[in-house]
Amino acid sequence: MKQAKKRTDWWKEVVVYQIYPRSFMDSNGDGIGDLRGIISRLGYIRSLGVDVIWLSPIYASPNDDNGYDISDYRAIMKECGTMEDFDELLREVHNCGMKLVLDLVVNHTSDEHPWFVEARKSRENPHYEYYHWWPLEKGRPAYRPSYFEENAWRYNPRTRSWYLHYFSRKQPDLNWENPGVRHAIYDMMRFWLDKGIDGFRMDSIPLIAKDTAFPPIDRRKYPDVFSYYAHGPHLHDYLHEMYTEVLSKYDIMTVGEGSALGYRDVAGFVEPERQELDMLYGFGPSEVRNNTVPDTPDSGIPYSLLALKKMFGDWDKAVGNGWPAIYMGNHDQPRMISRFGSDLPEFREVSARMLITFLLTMRGTPYWYAGDEIGMVNAGFNHIGDYRDVAVLNQYKSFRKHRKDMTEFMEQQKQISRDNARTPMQWDDTPNAGFSSVTPWLKVNAGYRKVNVAVEEKNPDSVLNYFRKMIAFRKANPELIFGTWKLVDRKNPKVFAYIRDGGERKFLVILNFSCREASCRPGICLTGAEALLDNYNDCPPLGKEIRLRPFEALVLIL
Repeated sequence: MKQAKKRTDWWKEVVVYQIYPRSFMDSNGDGIGDLRGIISRLGYIRSLGVDVIWLSPIYASPNDDNGYDISDYRAIMKECGTMEDFDELLREVHNCGMKLVLDLVVNHTSDEHPWFVEARKSRENPHYEYYHWWPLEKGRPAYRPSYFEENAWRYNPRTRSWYLHYFSRKQPDLNWENPGVRHAIYDMMRFWLDKGIDGFRMDSIPLIAKDTAFPPIDRRKYPDVFSYYAHGPHLHDYLHEMYTEVLSKYDIMTVGEGSALGYRDVAGFVEPERQELDMLYGFGPSEVRNNTVPDTPDSGIPYSLLALKKMFGDWDKAVGNGWPAIYMGNHDQPRMISRFGSDLPEFREVSARMLITFLLTMRGTPYWYAGDEIGMVNAGFNHIGDYRDVAVLNQYKSFRKHRKDMTEFMEQQKQISRDNARTPMQWDDTPNAGFSSVTPWLKVNAGYRKVNVAVEEKNPDSVLNYFRKMIAFRKANPELIFGTWKLVDRKNPKVFAYIRDGGERKFLVILNFSCREASCRPGICLTGAEALLDNYNDCPPLGKEIRLRPFEALVLIL
């Protein structure tokens, strides 16, 4: 291990750019994005003004879940390239003045990982205790639903026992209660940190702790079941141990995926004195979008904006003296513009600029998903054969088995499928959007000829150039990073407005989330206020009531 470095809070000031490697750039003509493809586009990434690149998994994997099923933590997925390619990528990212963060997937491995290959042979095998099992002589285990399948228990005849898999049957859960497992993981983390990576995004990290008695789940306390998985015993003991043994020795950033967690849980992970993680993000945005109804019939918003405001407000307070993570889209969510803006041609660009303004003026570290900076939208696939996501394919099989309405299922996937965010990056209007010289692993979005990097580079008013402008604006105004955050016009069903207060200077941000005109009454004196930004490139009159056009974003200095 390299000499320990003093930890600093550099991650509070960055913008993180997430890349889904297999969908970003194919350099060798196999239809799958790879590390050399990312290297070839580093000039573009640097031009955005982002500071940190987060890569979804690049480790060796049979790709049942596109790399989130790892068969070798210390090797590179053959589709991605070689370890030499990775070393070059890391070196070039640093030469560009950026940092590189990897996904840490340690709730489970692939069933093709050598540990599990050995574990499933015999109960006497030393690796049997690396996973969670339920022996046949105890009867059937208490039911556990899986995120991707109907049951999280899978029978293994050779050991006469069931193994646990919260995700795909090809993703058996690791036994973190075994100290040998934990220390093997810590050694693996040191391997990558000693190479010089700048941190980890931790996949499904709240799920690692299990009650090994595996009792029936109390559905009154945990009606959704999955929140039970995120509250296992010793979870915080394991994370504190990880911090003490590994994370504290490096000047890095860590962010946890807060699977099935609510805002009341977040402080336990991120308050500095806890010595666990730097940041945690939950699934609040998608839950609001999927599970709420419009605040008024004429709001022009297909969900509750009041609920969205409350969700962000609750999370901002809940971090305590920790630090928030802010996002609206990633590889597990549909495209943010389709969900929180509009993919209608007349509104796509202006709603994209509004959402850019939102994420880059909020308190916390913004996480940006590749392609959103050019306004990519949902794919709208019509046929099951177009999908590649294991979750969709397994659900499709289940729906057919139980003879459910397939038309409704397919329409739903157009809105919520993860593959909406995984279509190849749209670089230009050539075949396959400039992503690959051959048919890609996943179908290209049909709108790529109009929405692509090459077209937007030429237009100073494009979504892409607005994104660059907003990142520069955020960095030039530290109040937008470190200032306090306070909602105004709280009960407005169309407008999300807040003040960022840095002490000497204050900013008022007013955002119309509706496809209709709206008004805002911020309830503060605007005498002397100056408009610094408007995504329509002009500014409405300022007064006690401010009239806003559809998806208008306005930033004032007070």
